[in-house]
Amino acid sequence: MPCHFARSGAHRLISGKPSLSSTAGNPEGSPSDPVTTDPKGEARRSAVQPQIDATCNTPALTQGNAAYGEQSLDPWYVTGLAEGEGCFCVSFALRAKLRTGLEVRPSFSLSLNEKDRVLLRDLQAFFDCGWIRESRSDRTFKYEVRSIGDLLERVLPHFERFRLSGRKARSFSGFLRVCRMIEQGDHRERAGLEEIVGIAYEMNLGKRRHPQAVLLRALREVKG
Repeated sequence: MPCHFARSGAHRLISGKPSLSSTAGNPEGSPSDPVTTDPKGEARRSAVQPQIDATCNTPALTQGNAAYGEQSLDPWYVTGLAEGEGCFCVSFALRAKLRTGLEVRPSFSLSLNEKDRVLLRDLQAFFDCGWIRESRSDRTFKYEVRSIGDLLERVLPHFERFRLSGRKARSFSGFLRVCRMIEQGDHRERAGLEEIVGIAYEMNLGKRRHPQAVLLRALREVKG
């Protein structure tokens, strides 16, 4: 039986400001995204208002009609779309204000041409979370979920049931492990973070801002 996610929560996204309980501060997907794995607020930054396209910015978008029909997207179609255009990524940033000195950010994203922007809105409604923003670097629009709560409760269960295949399946497997480690607090300890770094650098083969050796050295230099 197809798995349809509830769309009644779409009203939470008003004027680009979701009332998500898991994070507070800057909206997801912005250049100044909040520290999603810093529950104690060890690294605070001022809010920056990005350009965001949320589901219910206008009354015309509150009716809940999908761009490709009255029904929600087919779950296997969503998996196929993610297979071709989706990305499971675990990124890192050096943060001197954090006790570990290192911030970890898991995210699921999917980029499409501007002409398919409405399809991204349907995807946002399907998962009932995340943000849509313009990616000026490659002239696309990106749907993105960074909240660890939304990833664990809404996004990952879908791909556990409607499975990916090939290389994307291997990336998802590592991504799932990282998210579960974050859920149980492993990212707050040096050993846990070292393991997360190792998993992330195995699952993502693209260019990274910091070489793996730099992150591990930073972890080992932190006292305590």
